[in-house]
Amino acid sequence: MLSCVGYAATAAKAPLAPIAFERRDVGPDDVRIDITYCGVCHSDLHQARNEWKNTIYPCVPGHEIVGHVAEVGSSVTRFKKGDFVGVGCMVDSCRECTSCKEGLEQYCEVGFVGTYNGEDRQGRGITFGGYSSAVVVDQAFVLRAPTSLDPAAVAPLLCAGITTWSPLRKWNVGPGQRVGIVGLGGLGHMGVKFARALGAEVVLFTTSASKIEDGLRLGAHEVVLSKDPDAMAKESGRFDFILDAVSAKHDINEYLGLLKRDGVLVQVGAPEEPLPVSVFSLIMKRRTFAGSLIGGIAETQEMLDFCGEHGITSDIEMIRMDEIEAAYERMLKSDVKYRFVIDMTSMPASV
Repeated sequence: MLSCVGYAATAAKAPLAPIAFERRDVGPDDVRIDITYCGVCHSDLHQARNEWKNTIYPCVPGHEIVGHVAEVGSSVTRFKKGDFVGVGCMVDSCRECTSCKEGLEQYCEVGFVGTYNGEDRQGRGITFGGYSSAVVVDQAFVLRAPTSLDPAAVAPLLCAGITTWSPLRKWNVGPGQRVGIVGLGGLGHMGVKFARALGAEVVLFTTSASKIEDGLRLGAHEVVLSKDPDAMAKESGRFDFILDAVSAKHDINEYLGLLKRDGVLVQVGAPEEPLPVSVFSLIMKRRTFAGSLIGGIAETQEMLDFCGEHGITSDIEMIRMDEIEAAYERMLKSDVKYRFVIDMTSMPASV
């Protein structure tokens, strides 16, 4: 077994603290990765504090992982020692259902295995995530990371990046389209960057005037304050596609009304409360209201390659491992631009 050190939650109200644990030995198809950086996702906080009522303790969060290959199994052909690689939100799936065979493992009909708080399909217990010194992952769920970019800023691409990339690609966003991005946070700022790089005309919608300058810097052609009724009215019926990255309660019908006939609004933000939809927001112009969840392995690799070619990374703030609780509290206040990343050299060598 591989001895590891991580940071874990041991109860819903307990702060994360160092923990010693063991990972499986490297099997024939496995890759052992020494983790250098791990992004901090809002899902980590939800899971650590059992806000989704499904956490299994101890819980080692983290599913935005980058690092270097330290060891490969005897059947591994895709990676070698020293490669810069990444691991996202999944470490396995059934690989046999229609979704898996189509490269859409995130929609596995049996259920994909989460990088943490997931049940290992081989009966090896509950998965532990990237707030740790190393991880062992089947080569089929390891990704080549671009070496031309800041490695710390690559880490959030494995969740925030693919979450926004996948719907933009699914609905063929590109030149000649007017695209709206709702919310400028960890997800929204990536949506702006990707939509601009794909050639669309990009409009950011935000409730905060303080984000206008940043929205333009990140690539938006225009920023609209959604609290301004006159500004919103001027945008009515002008959009081909809208990506909604807001996780707080808001009026979805306001944004559906901005779509052209046959326009599409995709929800990637996950508000705790349902979003009431007026049927007339949809049927009068044959609009579509859809959802999207991360992306498959092939699609995630496509996204990473695109980022390498276009110089795209997340905007990040670096933290030490022992600053995670302070980062969580700041994250709750939306006080981060735009993703925290943990420098894993700050992990204690032993517990």
